[in-house]
Amino acid sequence: MRGPSFAPGWIVLAVAALLASLSLVTWRQARALEVLASVSAVQEARALAEADRVELERRIQQLESRAHVVPQAIEQLDMHRPLASEIHHLEGGTP
Repeated sequence: MRGPSFAPGWIVLAVAALLASLSLVTWRQARALEVLASVSAVQEARALAEADRVELERRIQQLESRAHVVPQAIEQLDMHRPLASEIHHLEGGTP
């Protein structure tokens, strides 16, 4: 008895299909690695932007604080803290 007979064309076709599928898998994995690299870059940029935002918020809070505003008003605008005799309370309702 003879074993199953495969025509050489079928063998070539099977090898070609195998190589094509392996090439597709390789291409897909390469694309996935590229996408992961770009995702990582975007995450890093976002982390830097978030750190900058936090730093700016901290700086804004510092600049708006009374400990900063009062000395700057005295120095730059020649203002002073009012004495008790300089404070006048006005009668009236709240708007």
